Amino acid sequence: MKAKRPARKKGVPAPATAQLVLAGPAVLAEVRELILAARQQVAQVVNAGLTMLYWQIGARIRQDILGKKRAEYGTEIVAALGRQLEAEFGRGFGARNLFRMVRFAEVFPDPRIVSALRTQLGWTHFRQIIAMGDPLKRDFYAEMCRVERWSTRTLEKKIQSMLYERTALSRKPDRLIRQELEALRAEDKLTPDLVFQDPYVLDFLGLKDTYSEKDLENALLREIERFLLELGAGFAFLERQKRITLDGDDYYMDLLFFHRKLRRLVVIELKLADFKPADVGQVELYLRWLDRHERQTGEDAPLAIILCAGKKRETVEYLDLGRSGIHVAEYLTELPPREVLRERFHQALTIARARLERRKALEGKKEP
Repeated sequence: MKAKRPARKKGVPAPATAQLVLAGPAVLAEVRELILAARQQVAQVVNAGLTMLYWQIGARIRQDILGKKRAEYGTEIVAALGRQLEAEFGRGFGARNLFRMVRFAEVFPDPRIVSALRTQLGWTHFRQIIAMGDPLKRDFYAEMCRVERWSTRTLEKKIQSMLYERTALSRKPDRLIRQELEALRAEDKLTPDLVFQDPYVLDFLGLKDTYSEKDLENALLREIERFLLELGAGFAFLERQKRITLDGDDYYMDLLFFHRKLRRLVVIELKLADFKPADVGQVELYLRWLDRHERQTGEDAPLAIILCAGKKRETVEYLDLGRSGIHVAEYLTELPPREVLRERFHQALTIARARLERRKALEGKKEP
């Protein structure tokens, strides 16, 4: 017969082994978090170091080999160098990657910019960006990737959906685009032209040929996470159908958001039909009400997006809605082929820049 264990008196602490058993799950969870956090930090340091190494290799090859030799002869030397490095250090240093490193140093010649970007962008980010021919587009994706901390997969999706071409920024003259990108790089200063898009691609909603504004609103809220990704980082959803009452009449805002970096409330008004000038008055009323009753200390004036099935660009231009803080954008429930989108954006860009030049010329004539 087994002897009974003596009862432990109250107030006497449990043996150390028992305490470890009781604390085990909590200790395990905490230690796991420490290990995972350390792994992530190490991975970030390694990625940043490799990115800078690749830039230094590219700069050295560009300066000492390709810069001093005939193009064909320099290419042969790089290919031979790649074979030697690949044999010793692996495929990552083969000729193909060496030429990518040269391209990296060519399109990002300032090491200070590379040093600032490498904290958020890895080599896989840069590989996608350096393939672009337009320097302004490269800078846009690099800086937005840094500020909004995009993964490589997110960056790829943004490029495939032609985000840059869909921003209001891309329709400005190159000089103004460059100024905004430089402000973003130096001060992390986001502007509405960097944030707002046209059109917005809502193909993830799965809407059929016939649907109502309520169907569209419900679908957006059902897929709110994906809708926020399409809007861009910084948007926080606040309310749907926010009611305001004026002179006994009720009005309802479709969707209300707050953008953390812009420090502004943003109203999104949904329209199934094409944009009409009459839509502006209703939205201006919402903005004035929000400015008076909801705007907090430290926030800038509220903004609005009128999201519609279509719009006539000349009509929107004459309304000069930018001064009112209203952005008119189309939405697409199906993503057209890339070539169709590219042609559409090219036409819109040409028209927008031509109008800016005409406006500039007219303003010049008015000056005494």
